[in-house]
Amino acid sequence: MSKGLFKDYVPEIVEFDEKIDGSYEHDTRENRLNTKADLIEKIRKAKAAAKGNKTTFRQTIRTENDKS
Repeated sequence: MSKGLFKDYVPEIVEFDEKIDGSYEHDTRENRLNTKADLIEKIRKAKAAAKGNKTTFRQTIRTENDKS
């Protein structure tokens, strides 16, 4: 059945055209990755600044063997 369907098919050579196919897609992806990295760094710095030099003190965990 498929032999009859494609019997007159002639493959066509297709050439890459930057105007039609768009050569800017890799640039868009790279820009997004750079923006993401910048935002992650900005958030990390903001979290560190919000935390400041605070020291968190934790109480010791009591166990069954502690007599205190």
